[in-house]
Amino acid sequence: MSAQDDLRGLRGRLVVEASPEAVAQRLADDLIRTLHQRIRQAGTVHLALSGGASPQGLYQLLATDARYAANDWAQTHLWLVDERCVPHNDPRLNFATIRSALMEKVSVPPAQVHPMPVGLADGDRRYEDDLRRVLASGRLDVAILGMGPDGHTASLFPYSPALDECDAWVRFNDGEHVLAPRPRMTLTYPVLCATRFVAVLVTGTGKHAALLEAARAPDDPHAYPIVGIRPAQDSKLVWYLDRAAVGLI
Repeated sequence: MSAQDDLRGLRGRLVVEASPEAVAQRLADDLIRTLHQRIRQAGTVHLALSGGASPQGLYQLLATDARYAANDWAQTHLWLVDERCVPHNDPRLNFATIRSALMEKVSVPPAQVHPMPVGLADGDRRYEDDLRRVLASGRLDVAILGMGPDGHTASLFPYSPALDECDAWVRFNDGEHVLAPRPRMTLTYPVLCATRFVAVLVTGTGKHAALLEAARAPDDPHAYPIVGIRPAQDSKLVWYLDRAAVGLI
């Protein structure tokens, strides 16, 4: 049995490339094609972005790729998948890292950039209200997710309260398994699973063990929240992995 066979329990399609750089390029290619298609269909596109180190190379590619030009960014809404509850000028904000890697380099109208209002007690409700008001179709078009070494995705951490949310699209999430700084604000399964195209970007040997465990427990989102991403019938889930994450080196 090959290393890739060990991952057969994962829902969705697996794309494996040799290196993090090759994975980022493959995802950028697929993402640009998907975004263009949605703009042709609907005139606008809604993209939810994750923070962390893994997608930084992807965002840098998107910021410089001439195939996705200024007129495309003018029709793009940028949302956050999750956020740390820290002050607005704290460099640990996901928004700060995404802004530096991508938003400051492309021409997205300010009204179409949607940071999470983590400083407000009702910020989760406000962000959900914004999503429901702006999403004409009631669905995000694309979400870029990652996976932590504990199997979390977004700020959906193992055994945390937001895993059981069935209705709200956005939640403050806290608990002993939520990494500091906490609490976090996060999109929840209802909105993520309804997203048209969900890309899960996982690279490096440090993610290999969690990837294997998630594949062996595809119906246990409390232990491995990433497996709670169960796409709707007309949605697409694709894992973008490098050889190190798969265990091929």
